[in-house]
Amino acid sequence: MPAGTDPTVLPPGDGEQLTVRGSTLVFKAAAATTGGAFSLHERHVPAGGRRPPAHAHPDRVEAFWVLEGEAEFELDGEVIRAAAGSFVLVPGGAAHTFGAAPGSAARLLVLHAPALDGYFRELAQLWSAGPPAREAELDLMRRHGMRPV
Repeated sequence: MPAGTDPTVLPPGDGEQLTVRGSTLVFKAAAATTGGAFSLHERHVPAGGRRPPAHAHPDRVEAFWVLEGEAEFELDGEVIRAAAGSFVLVPGGAAHTFGAAPGSAARLLVLHAPALDGYFRELAQLWSAGPPAREAELDLMRRHGMRPV
């Protein structure tokens, strides 16, 4: 098998863990294990947690499956609430942001294709000393091919 294509089995709770904007991300698949095709993480979003700045991914798809709680998505300016069991697909180029619905925590499965785990590692480092300047976060997004809106 080519490098990065060995089967992987992770027990519950295992994976690379990062903390970003108060959310905990546990990566189950990353660029190194998928040949860059996609990354997948479980995300625990606290009630009232900080949302990413609204942005678009011109060159990638992002998908969310709400596993627990209720999430709120802003998709091209429209606010949508998504209960547990809901699936949200954000096509390339669509402006979006998301977080837990007011008064609720949420647990999501988040997929990026192609992979975007490198961005989240850098974002965790940027946030390690507390909330960064907004422009520093927007610059990081731009370096990883995102378009803040």
